[in-house]
Amino acid sequence: MARFPLRDRVALAAGLAAPLVAALALVPLRDTVSSTNLALVLVTVIVAVAAAGNRLAGALAALFAAVWFDFLLTRPYQSFTIRHGNDISTGILLLVVGLAVSQLAAHARRLEVITVTNADYLARLHDTAQLAQKAPSADAVVTHVTQHLTELLHLRNCRFEYGSLLGHPARLEQDGSILLGRRRWDIDHRGWPPEEIELRVSGDGRYQGRFMLTPTQGTRPSLQARLVAVILADQAGAALDTAGPGTPER
Repeated sequence: MARFPLRDRVALAAGLAAPLVAALALVPLRDTVSSTNLALVLVTVIVAVAAAGNRLAGALAALFAAVWFDFLLTRPYQSFTIRHGNDISTGILLLVVGLAVSQLAAHARRLEVITVTNADYLARLHDTAQLAQKAPSADAVVTHVTQHLTELLHLRNCRFEYGSLLGHPARLEQDGSILLGRRRWDIDHRGWPPEEIELRVSGDGRYQGRFMLTPTQGTRPSLQARLVAVILADQAGAALDTAGPGTPER
C-alpha cells in the first residue's frame, strides 16, 4: 500500500477493522435492538470510512460490515447462515447502500474543489463537458484540454502522447499529488519538480495516452487546480474511449 497517501492507507486499515469493532460493540444489543437499526449503525461506520478515505476503503468497509452483520448480529450467531428473510434483505441492503455511499464519498472527495468558490474551474469543466458531447472528433477535446491544462497549471508547454508508456517521468496522480520515482514530491512547498510530468489518460479502464506537462519553475498550482486538471484529463479519456479502443492501462 506504499503507493497510497497516508490518509488513504489509514482509511484502508479502518475499512478492514472498523466494521468488526463496531459489530462487536453492538453484540450486547443484538437481542434488544432490531437488525435494521443495527445495520444503520454500521452504515454510519461505512460513511465515516469512505469520507475519510477513498472508494476502495469505503468498499472494504461495506463488504466487511455486511460480513460481520451476518456473523455477529443475526441468528444463528457466529454463523454465516441467516434464517430470517428480513435479515437477509437487511444484509443485502447494507452491502448495496454501503457500496453506493463509498462511490458517492469518493466522487465528492474528487470534486471537493468544485465547492470552492472558483467560477473559473467550473467554467473549464463545463466547457469541456459540452465540447465532449458536440466535438466532431476526440482530437478536438484533447486539444481543448491541452489548452486548459496549460492555463490552469501555468505550464510552459503541454502536449498529448498517444500509445504506450515510455520512460518513468514524474506523474500527476489522481489525488493531485506528484509521484517522482517511488516517493511523493512536495509540490506545495517546493513547486514543480525540474522535469516533465505525465498525466495519464484512461477511458473505461483502458489506457489512452498521457498529457506531458512542462512546468514553469517557481509556480505552485493549488491542490484544487491539480484536481481539476485530473478531471479534465478524465474527460479527454472518456472522449477517446468513445472514439475507439485504447490499450489496457498498466
